[in-house]
Amino acid sequence: MATAGSGGDGETETSSLHLEAEWPNLGDKKRMISSGNPFEYLVETLVCSPDKTFFNISKLQGTEYDALPYCIRVVLETVVRNCDGVLVKEDDAMKVLKWNTNCECQEIPFLPARVVLQDFTGIPAMVDYAAMRDAMKKLDRDPKLVNPACPTDLIVDHSLQLDFTKCSAAQTGSTASSIDSPRQSSKLPPAKPASTKSHCRGQSSCKGACDSGSTSQSSREQIENTPMLCPFHLQPIPEPEAALKSLELEFNRNKERLQFFKWCSKAFKNVTVIPPETGTVHQVNLEYLSRLVMEKEGFLYPDSVLGTDSHTTMVNGLGILGLGFGGIESEAAMLGIPISLNLPEVVGCEVTGSVSQLSTSIDVVLSITKHLRQADLSGRFVEFFGEGVSQLSVVDRTTIANMCPEYGATVAFFPVDQVTLSHLKQTGVDEQRLRVFEAYMKAVKLLKEENSTTIPRYSKVLEINLNTIVPYVSGPKRPQDRVSVTDMKKDFETCLNEKVGSRGFHIPAERQKLEVSVTYKSSEYMLSHGSVLIAAVISCTNNCNPSVMLTAGLLAKKAVEAGLKVKPYIRTSLSPGSGTVTHYLTASGVLPFLNQLGFDIFGYGCSRCVSNTNPLPEEIVTAIKEGDLVACGVFSGNKHFEGSRCSCIRANYLASPPLVVAYALAGTVNIDLQTDALGFNSRGEKVFLRDIWPTREEVLQVEENLIIPSMFKELKIKIEKQNTRWNLLDSPESTLFPWDLRSTYIRSPPFFSRLDKVPAPPPAIERAHVLLYLGDSVTTDHISPAGSISRTSPAAKYLIQRKYVLLSKHFM
Repeated sequence: MATAGSGGDGETETSSLHLEAEWPNLGDKKRMISSGNPFEYLVETLVCSPDKTFFNISKLQGTEYDALPYCIRVVLETVVRNCDGVLVKEDDAMKVLKWNTNCECQEIPFLPARVVLQDFTGIPAMVDYAAMRDAMKKLDRDPKLVNPACPTDLIVDHSLQLDFTKCSAAQTGSTASSIDSPRQSSKLPPAKPASTKSHCRGQSSCKGACDSGSTSQSSREQIENTPMLCPFHLQPIPEPEAALKSLELEFNRNKERLQFFKWCSKAFKNVTVIPPETGTVHQVNLEYLSRLVMEKEGFLYPDSVLGTDSHTTMVNGLGILGLGFGGIESEAAMLGIPISLNLPEVVGCEVTGSVSQLSTSIDVVLSITKHLRQADLSGRFVEFFGEGVSQLSVVDRTTIANMCPEYGATVAFFPVDQVTLSHLKQTGVDEQRLRVFEAYMKAVKLLKEENSTTIPRYSKVLEINLNTIVPYVSGPKRPQDRVSVTDMKKDFETCLNEKVGSRGFHIPAERQKLEVSVTYKSSEYMLSHGSVLIAAVISCTNNCNPSVMLTAGLLAKKAVEAGLKVKPYIRTSLSPGSGTVTHYLTASGVLPFLNQLGFDIFGYGCSRCVSNTNPLPEEIVTAIKEGDLVACGVFSGNKHFEGSRCSCIRANYLASPPLVVAYALAGTVNIDLQTDALGFNSRGEKVFLRDIWPTREEVLQVEENLIIPSMFKELKIKIEKQNTRWNLLDSPESTLFPWDLRSTYIRSPPFFSRLDKVPAPPPAIERAHVLLYLGDSVTTDHISPAGSISRTSPAAKYLIQRKYVLLSKHFM
């Protein structure tokens, strides 16, 4: 993590730490311009609002500026505004202006308008700031001076452990349990242990210690969030009780983390903490935190964001430059230190045509992903233009922008246009602010005019015709392997034949038609290659898109009305990115039908995509292993890897939410959705997908009636009023954080233990070497899972030895 220190009065300071009283961007309106900024002559007053000022960068060598891609214009404004001659120099602005000749060979300093942190990276970042305050106190300086220099938003909700769903409730006496140990913190007490009493109710299928009604000492001394004895005894709990119980356990399990976050919200200036039960980071960033145009004491500048979540790029669909970086770079930006950014090539993507009737925005995303993946876009920006862009709503654009990591780009940027401004009006931005936004964007030429024929100069141009896009899924092992829905059955059978590799499973021909009988809940089912075991609409990618989610809801409604059902052993779930999704699913009347098919809302956050899934029925797992079947999971996220959800599920497919519902109804991916029936109605008649698939007109009509300011107004009210659990949560009131020396989670880092008023020079780095040299498709999900941690791993052994944890990981 970035570290910093400060000397006392009259002492030399390290450049890493900028005290609030000394930071040039914090102060009156004049101090919004760095002292000695050579571009001060570009500051103008906004014509429609004389109390607003801004850097009119369009007057900086106009002809060259007009040729810049819109995303590079945002970078240029940031460099010009922060030019102080030290961290950001005049020559850096000239490099950006000469972008076309300097790209990929020049580095420039970039300081975003704000920083967004999710929970995992927010903890170490804010712990560092808490430690800085301790260091300031040690050096006899005011610790209250330590605050982020760059506005920082920290979203508490991100990772979500599945404990309860409607069809499969969590383990009894389980997840809120903590170590039965006398070593409890007096400062930050852990969650109250839940009862360890077994509630298996004598079910014969239980083979654990709960049969005897006894609880051993070792079973009580277990890691918090570890299932008690009988992990496959799941009690049916009606939704929304399932969501309420999951949220309650989340608060208990993560109490130490939440208390620390709440202390941060009170102790630090320039930090906004978004409380739990609100939404996952990229959704909240898009729906609530994004400003489009930032204003500080009357000074206007474009919104830009540096985020530690891979989905930060979603806001590029709104015309906001969003970059995903790691914790070190984000902490540097929080300290007011620009990150080093290579001037990228910008690939122009010309969009023509319009979307076909059956294609969703996910189909557009997967098509663009495959097209752009072939273009070698690593480290490059992509900017969309052309007549087809106007056919895409803002929610479509954000879905496409969110997928840019999958095709290797750093940014997928949609310039602000009238569609963007209309969307902002629809979401409740008042007209006066919109007029200011539009006037400013026009003045600095960041608004894409409808009748403009001027096309920026791009590094190269690709073309995508929307008319050619048909529904696709992605899989079975890699997200870049796209399969047309019409070819799904044939492709899956091909994968069964192929040798084990990036696609194949090498199943002998004589075993490819194998069916295994299994009895589950007193009913007999037949499992085969391609059987769907998990069908999840998760929060990663597309829940921000009403058209996609409403299509899934309307499909569920028609399926229920036709008498179709999902087999009970299939783990279905619905995890929206924010409460906005719940709002329009409820208002449209489709949520009850999703519930009837098992797609219950259990909470808001990442779950299936980080392996936080409730266990599959033991009978089903046994049948899959005994038959060596290639079982499948279907997800509406943006990433998957073989075995990342469940070891017995070897084939994983990414699909749009309505197709997730469709394959759940079919119970298999080994089906031709055009010619094969999904099931039978009450009269014994075959029901095909075409019979229940809603038309685009149906979806559009519902969407137009729902995308109204009240939806986003409700979200804002929810965030601003917070919630009862968060409001009642105890947290320290002190300026310095009271560290608990026995905690294994919130620990003071040792960076400042030897800090002197005059910092010693950094030591030489000698004999450094590579720690890991990895092949393709190895990710942090394999190295350090965000979900489950094996009981036999060194980390689990360490925590068990400590017998005291407050860790929001799930140990299997």
